[in-house]
Amino acid sequence: MKTPAGKECPWFYGDYYRGRNVEECRLLAASNQQWTRDLCKTCPVPAISMANSCQYMKLRAAVTRPITAIFQRRVQVTAYCEKSKRNVLEPQIGCGECHALPFEFKVKE
Repeated sequence: MKTPAGKECPWFYGDYYRGRNVEECRLLAASNQQWTRDLCKTCPVPAISMANSCQYMKLRAAVTRPITAIFQRRVQVTAYCEKSKRNVLEPQIGCGECHALPFEFKVKE
């Protein structure tokens, strides 16, 4: 579903049927974090889900205030791979074990 920022996100839920206006981020709700519409502008989750759709990677989100942006809250995402049982350093790329590239590329001439 599209977020208020206009990006496609699998964790965003909006119910607008017959005048309702219910919106929530289910990723933040799972970790008991407060969600507001302005968090969707800088959230990295839509980009991560578009770049990597690994079924074993589980995301955890937290709302933080970085030192550089004192007055603005941001979503910080950490990822864990259930197949390799370790933390994923770059969620957009993945752990490297679930979807490994072949060792050789063969070019037919």
